[in-house]
Amino acid sequence: MGDSLNHRPGAGGTARSARQKTLKSSIHCSGVGLHSGDKISMSLHPADVDTGIVFHRADIRGKKAEIAAHFQNVCDTRLCTSLANDAGVGVATVEHLMAAFAGCEIDNVEIEISGPEVPIMDGSAEPFVFLVECAGIEEQKAPRRAIRVLKPIIANIGNAVAKLAPADDFSVKLAIDYDNPAIGEQVFDLGVDSKVFKSEISRARTFGFLEDVEALRRAGLALGGSLENAIVVSGDRILNDGGLRYRDEFVRHKVLDCIGDLYLAGGPIIGCFTGHRVGHAVNNRLLRAVFTDRDAWTYTTVEDIRSAQSERWIETPEAAVA
Repeated sequence: MGDSLNHRPGAGGTARSARQKTLKSSIHCSGVGLHSGDKISMSLHPADVDTGIVFHRADIRGKKAEIAAHFQNVCDTRLCTSLANDAGVGVATVEHLMAAFAGCEIDNVEIEISGPEVPIMDGSAEPFVFLVECAGIEEQKAPRRAIRVLKPIIANIGNAVAKLAPADDFSVKLAIDYDNPAIGEQVFDLGVDSKVFKSEISRARTFGFLEDVEALRRAGLALGGSLENAIVVSGDRILNDGGLRYRDEFVRHKVLDCIGDLYLAGGPIIGCFTGHRVGHAVNNRLLRAVFTDRDAWTYTTVEDIRSAQSERWIETPEAAVA
C-alpha cells in the first residue's frame, strides 16, 4: 500500500487574490543548471499589468532574447520543461520557478537570466518562493484572469494519463507507481491554494536514480545534479543526508511539476487535475488539447469565481463544513 494524502478539494480557495500581482522590487539569485551544469545568474523584476511571465536572455541581444512563459512555446519535455521563441532562443527547467509563481499568485514578472537554464537551487520551489517573499508582492489594479475548465479533457502518452475536468476551484489528484521499494505507489489528493502550496508542496525536491546517472550524463543531461539539489535513490536507500522532507516527497514533487507546467496556460486554472504516471510531455499535451477545443474552457475573473462561491455558500452553508 502506498502513501496517500487527502484534503477536501477547494478548501481555502476563497483566499485567492482577485487582483493581478507582481513583485514590489527586483531580486537576484544564482546557481547551477541541473542539466547544463552551467553557473547561472537570474534576476526577477516587477512587471506591468497584463505582461505575464517573460524570460529575457541577458546573453542574447534584441527582441529574440525574449521568451514568453506559455505552453505554446514548450519545445522540449525530456526530464524538464523547456521553452523557445520563434528565433530558437530558449530557456530550460522552468517548471519549479513557474510553480513558485503559481503558488505565490504572481501574474506579471520579467526574468533576466544569463544562460539557457533556470538554476536548480535545492531541487524544489521553496528557494523561489523565498525570493518572491523577500522581493515583496504588490497587488495591481487590474482584475486577475483565470481559465475555467468547462468539460473533461484527457491526454495520454503511453501509460501516462492527465485530465482536467470542471470544478469550483483548483485541485490535484495524482498517482505515481515506481517499481522501486523506496518509492512504490503514492497518491496525492488536495485542493490547492497558496497556503497549501507553500506548506505541502513547495519543499518537495526533484529526484533520480543512481543507476541512471551515467547514462544521463552521456546524453548531456543532469550534468549539474548532486545530492545538494536532488533526491538520489539507490535500490531501497535514500542517499541524501537527512532523508526525505515529506514521507511521500516523490509524489509531492510530481504535483509541483504539474502545477508549474499548468501555469504555462497563462493564468490560474479553475478545474480538477488528475493524473497517473504523468510527466512534462503529457502535461503539455493536455494544455494543448484543452485550448484546441474552444468549448472546453473560458476566461473568467477571480472576482467572479469568489462571488459564485459566496452565493453557493449562502444557498448551502452546510457544504462549507462537510
